[in-house]
Amino acid sequence: MDRDLTKGPVMASMMGFAVPMILGNLLQQCYNIADTLIVGKFLGSHALAAVGSSFTLMTFLTSILLGLCMGSGAVFSIRFGQKDEKGLKESICASFALVAGFTLLLNIAAFLCLDSIRMFLQVPDEVWGLMREYLFVIFCGIAASFLYNYFAAFLRAIGNSVAPLIFLAISAVLNIILDLCFVLWLKRGAAGAAEATVIAQYISGVGIAGYTLIKCPQFQGIWKHWRLCKSSIKEIAGFSVLTCVQQSVMNLGILMVQGLVNSFGPAIMAAFAAAVKIDAFAYMPVQDFGNAFSTFIAQNYGAKEEQRIKSGLKGAVICSMGFCIVISAAVCIFARPLMEIFVDAGEALIIQEGVRYLRIEGVFYAGIGCLFLLYGLYRALGRPGMSVALTVISLGTRVLLAYLLSAVPSVGVVGIWWAIPIGWFLADAAGIVYYIRKKELLLG
Repeated sequence: MDRDLTKGPVMASMMGFAVPMILGNLLQQCYNIADTLIVGKFLGSHALAAVGSSFTLMTFLTSILLGLCMGSGAVFSIRFGQKDEKGLKESICASFALVAGFTLLLNIAAFLCLDSIRMFLQVPDEVWGLMREYLFVIFCGIAASFLYNYFAAFLRAIGNSVAPLIFLAISAVLNIILDLCFVLWLKRGAAGAAEATVIAQYISGVGIAGYTLIKCPQFQGIWKHWRLCKSSIKEIAGFSVLTCVQQSVMNLGILMVQGLVNSFGPAIMAAFAAAVKIDAFAYMPVQDFGNAFSTFIAQNYGAKEEQRIKSGLKGAVICSMGFCIVISAAVCIFARPLMEIFVDAGEALIIQEGVRYLRIEGVFYAGIGCLFLLYGLYRALGRPGMSVALTVISLGTRVLLAYLLSAVPSVGVVGIWWAIPIGWFLADAAGIVYYIRKKELLLG
């Protein structure tokens, strides 16, 4: 159901909206978790390395669409908070045309550049064959990713975080079942894991699109009155393109780090592939909480509820930091058992390096938790450019230090792991200082 976040108790409203988003995106992680778990256990370390490197690339490509949809969602939330029905419909039309066009171009570019990926990511010969066949199938699901993320962004913008959760739950369960069928029964190998994921993605994408078109009054009859308003296109483009840049820069930096990791060989690739899944799963709740927080702020910014914005910001910081402390302790303590979920216990080198990665990153989850709140805050307050600036600081530091430190023989790959939290905290410092100095202007 739609939820008006400009009314009711601040934290109860925010948490009631955030929890389905958190559960939904934890389920979304199950797409790649299922691939990694089944591939790592039944197809071996080379297949695990191939699927893991593909995950990093697909995260980058999906981040482009996700950024466009998140930027559009911020505009939808502001219009919803203003109770501007006409403006909301104009934004829907402008956003759909913009994001659908980008999706088509992205899909074409992905297939055209498929064989160039090997050089960019420095993929070893023994891994490339499996990675190529996995990616070819996965690229067929880019349109499904657009459908899900676009309509989920709209539903969340008007306060409905339950419907996206339901469609993800269905597709996540189906993905796991199909993974087992295609990999174990049909012997389709790495390509089978990709086929399972793409089928599940289309079910969630088409399903949520149909639900939104039927159930949401904002969409009913909209195609009969389709009109691309110049001012709406300009506004959507301003929010969406900058948020897209922020998301894609963030994941481009990760992709560049992936290439550096790959240069250390298949064992380090496999360790990174498994550890990154655990890492992403661990801090995904604070990322989703940051997105829910952004919707809360955007609706109240549109409604000019300054006091609710300040109360929501204070409560969000307390909740996010509290969660990060708990999850940091859990990941550091259980790093080895978590790695052994994905990797056979006999793969000592892979497990050892994965544990080291998790214990370095895990201690500093508060840094990424704070950064997600800052991204959401500036996007909701109409300052998506600031989110881009924070991303450049975080990722620029990460990439630069990763290449510099890993080149030192006595440091090696550990330098890559340490570069990540350093980047988080430098960006946090910049974002907090900017807020303190510009608070009155931002909330005015």
